[in-house]
Amino acid sequence: MTRRQTASIVFVVLCVVLVAAAVTLNIGWILVNGRRVAPLVLGVTTFSLIIAGLIVYTVFLVREMGITEQQDSFLNSVTHELKTPIASIRLYLETLQSREVGDAQRKEFYRIMLQDADRLQHTVEQVLRAGHARQKRKLDHRAPVDLVWLVQDCVDTARMRHHLPASAVVLAECDPATRLVVEGDVDQLRTAIANLLDNAVKYSSTAPRVTVQVVGATPDTAWVRVKDAGVGIPKAQLGRIFTRFYRFQPTGFSVKGTGLGLYIVRSIAKAHGGRVFAESTGEGKGATFTLELPRMKAK
Repeated sequence: MTRRQTASIVFVVLCVVLVAAAVTLNIGWILVNGRRVAPLVLGVTTFSLIIAGLIVYTVFLVREMGITEQQDSFLNSVTHELKTPIASIRLYLETLQSREVGDAQRKEFYRIMLQDADRLQHTVEQVLRAGHARQKRKLDHRAPVDLVWLVQDCVDTARMRHHLPASAVVLAECDPATRLVVEGDVDQLRTAIANLLDNAVKYSSTAPRVTVQVVGATPDTAWVRVKDAGVGIPKAQLGRIFTRFYRFQPTGFSVKGTGLGLYIVRSIAKAHGGRVFAESTGEGKGATFTLELPRMKAK
């Protein structure tokens, strides 16, 4: 148990004690002044306001302590995500500087350093996008986007980025007669879908099995569904995983990240007039994330 969790428990217990004392005094005041209307009303009103104030103050304080703890966890995660690739790049550069290496080994060093540079760029972009999503709610640019084409592109990129075979991330066949076009910012939509795919791979086992579907859920909406066979999510956590800085840590499973990916997905979905939601029957049973977007009206 962390120091902040202990402090939260102490404040909650203190609030309960103070509220109980205030209720006891209120009852005593009622018994003493049962026949005097003015003191009775004044006393009951005063004690009720004190009790309400104690409860509101304690809830606010515990909430702020929780937010601070999430921010500290986020800073630790970002620090780790930045330091690890930097240390790796520095090590390979020092090796190249200090001794001669063969062409094959040099190319391998370059490949690894480029991967680390991509990881650094991804972390920085996630932080910047989270800040942008918090400040801006409306889209600057809207254009027709072929959802099937975009999802296929994101699937190919995810396979390449995580070095996965084609069987690890599979795009289910779509009905060629159904044209799924949405209106929005193609770069933002690409970010949202890529984050869902990265999340599915990260929370999978050593051999990810991810299935992606693009379907016309209704005549007015299109769904991008990302289903994995990974660690799953407890039902109590389903409503929290889209919160900024929040990361679900399954039992016996370590997950790296900043806690911003799903928050960014939700922000992008809202900006496009859609939504995102998750489904899971529990830990160890996989999860399905659905990005719902309004379809573009035919003109």
